[in-house]
Amino acid sequence: MRILITGGAGFLGSHLCDRLLNEGHEVLCLDNYFTGRKPNLAHLVGNPNFEVLRHDVIDPFKAEVDQIYNLACPASPVHYQHNAIKTIKTSIMGAMNCLGLAKRTNARVFQASTSEVYGDPSVHPQLESYWGHVNPIGIRSCYDEGKRCAETLFMDYHRQHKVDIRIARIFNTYGPRMCEDDGRVVSNFIVQALRGEDLTVYGEGQQTRSFCYCEDLIDGFVCLMGHDSLTTPVNIGNPVEFTILELAEKVIAETGSKSKIIHKELPQDDPQQRKPDITMAKCELGWEPKVSLEEGLKPTIAYFQQVISESCAAS
Repeated sequence: MRILITGGAGFLGSHLCDRLLNEGHEVLCLDNYFTGRKPNLAHLVGNPNFEVLRHDVIDPFKAEVDQIYNLACPASPVHYQHNAIKTIKTSIMGAMNCLGLAKRTNARVFQASTSEVYGDPSVHPQLESYWGHVNPIGIRSCYDEGKRCAETLFMDYHRQHKVDIRIARIFNTYGPRMCEDDGRVVSNFIVQALRGEDLTVYGEGQQTRSFCYCEDLIDGFVCLMGHDSLTTPVNIGNPVEFTILELAEKVIAETGSKSKIIHKELPQDDPQQRKPDITMAKCELGWEPKVSLEEGLKPTIAYFQQVISESCAAS
């Protein structure tokens, strides 16, 4: 098939490019390089089945494709709060442009949604049937509400125009090609540990997250896109839950760092619990994650060691 990936130069988008090319598809990558990076795609240059176009999903675009994966949107608090209006425009207008293209070409279209649609949940673990507990006017709202509105658009295009949609609610994901300055907890801890800096834990560190390795997540994407009829949102993530303090301790142990853990005040609207119920993914897709946190941290740490080493050499 010929497949379009918006946000294809990003952390997850570039891994998806690899997966689909390895399966023999033609891949058209679209990215404006706000958070996506050319080095993530450097190894694909010269591949006859790969094409990359610098373009912003806010602006209309045309292509003849069989499938569309809409991954375009900054996903870390540092990046999506940098320009909140741009973030919400990317989620909403990007979704509309992808859906319009899917409608015209009769393509199946995938929306990379997020566990942030659940907000600071009052239900634990989070099932797809839970409507969420979201602050619509907070500093995280540009991302949370943008993704919620994108889901609404996807469902309405499906109901009104019979567009063939798939929606994945992504929980915390990590792995090689994350940005070292993206403010996400895994990359923050690893970079701080490798540099010998104190690890910053917000609050007491008892808030929980569930961490899914990128290869497992991409496998979930492909399984969902391969399903014949599942148009409702599906949680894709790892249900094994850790406190932030436990993660910090694991990173220090895996890196062999002598860093200490320091505590700072919790940011606004920071969720206290985050764990997916993946019953639907197991039953409908036959999917569940395979890589443990300990196994996934090793290649992730090795990647950041290389990034930091190259940065030091360049300076």
